[in-house]
Amino acid sequence: MSTNSSQSSAATALKDSLMQKTPNVGSLRQALNLKSISAGVVAALFGCSGPALIVIRAAEAGQLSSGQTVAWLFAIYFLGGLISLGMALRYRQPICGAYSIPGAAILIAALGGLQFSEAVGAFIMSGAIVLVLGLTGVIGKLMRWLPMPIVMAMIAGALIRFAIGAAESIGADPIMAGLAALVFFLVARYLKSVPPVLAAGLVGFGAALSMGLVNPADVNIAFVAPEFTVPTFTFDAFFAISIPLAALVVGAENAQATGVLMAEGYKPPVNAMTIVSGIGGMLAGALGGHNANIAGPMTAICSSPQAGDEAEHRYGATLVNGVLFCLFGLFAGGAVPFILALPKSLIVVVAGLAMIGVLLAAFQQAFNKVSGYQVGAFIALVVAMSKLSLFGVSAPFWALVAGVVVSMLLNEGKEKA
Repeated sequence: MSTNSSQSSAATALKDSLMQKTPNVGSLRQALNLKSISAGVVAALFGCSGPALIVIRAAEAGQLSSGQTVAWLFAIYFLGGLISLGMALRYRQPICGAYSIPGAAILIAALGGLQFSEAVGAFIMSGAIVLVLGLTGVIGKLMRWLPMPIVMAMIAGALIRFAIGAAESIGADPIMAGLAALVFFLVARYLKSVPPVLAAGLVGFGAALSMGLVNPADVNIAFVAPEFTVPTFTFDAFFAISIPLAALVVGAENAQATGVLMAEGYKPPVNAMTIVSGIGGMLAGALGGHNANIAGPMTAICSSPQAGDEAEHRYGATLVNGVLFCLFGLFAGGAVPFILALPKSLIVVVAGLAMIGVLLAAFQQAFNKVSGYQVGAFIALVVAMSKLSLFGVSAPFWALVAGVVVSMLLNEGKEKA
């Protein structure tokens, strides 16, 4: 009787959850407000500027044609945008899709010794690895097992570079970036109805225009149709690209996005996020892109308090980000020079200011006096802040490993339990 009752309760709860997660017109109107729209635009500008340039540099290293480069950008941005739209509408959480920025960076070196057809095959295999991890539920079980203070410390360490970058941008462009930062805090104090990130971005852009800092970028990409590449599958490409890329998607991007959402009080669908990242990786690979997956930095911006006072409506920022990503992917050949015309320091300072709320929440949860994981959390923080990379896997993954190992050695968390 008890078993049947519990199964019935679970089925009822699932049905209610699915009904609640179907957004209606009224919910969408509440989600698409001035704050969520401005945060979504900031996230899109961040994702379509510097990261796009990394992809272009990787394409140049592999001596790709303009058509192949456009196909790569189309694959990761259009599919990344679709992931944002699908996850936001399905779960009503600010779960953003994009691609692995460190993954694009490692390809600058990897493509020098491989045919691009081999790399395309490796992209597809990488997505298959991530898909298997999601279908088996391994990632969901791991995230439930990891101590939350260590996860939050990893998030703080991984995202602190945005705050540091904002400070460095003010040093590099004190008038433009400094004015944007000043406006951000003044608006946050005196104009509660105006999104601070929007005001900072507009004032900073106005200052950049008046100072002649907005100049079209000189990039080697033409407005041409995408040129798709037939994949070939080799062991060399599998070990050189597939495994490191899969590790980055799961250990960096998905882990960051999951931790950020948890820090803001959400209950992210970890297994679904991994499955979507795997499917996105395989589809993007088939189109000639290195992956399309859940993205950490964009999720952080869209889930922050800057995206709205009410957490349940912040998914509107993800919808805006998704639409802009799709448009950028469709018109990548013509859009890249214009996006890259914006001063890097302006984008960096606005993105850093948008991260303040997320960083505060992560630090508070990581180093709460009653957490019981003080040393482990600190180790996770410093490892995530470092440029550590082992076996092609970047610092966020090793931050979790180091934090857990140290906590186990010191028997942390046992007293609380």
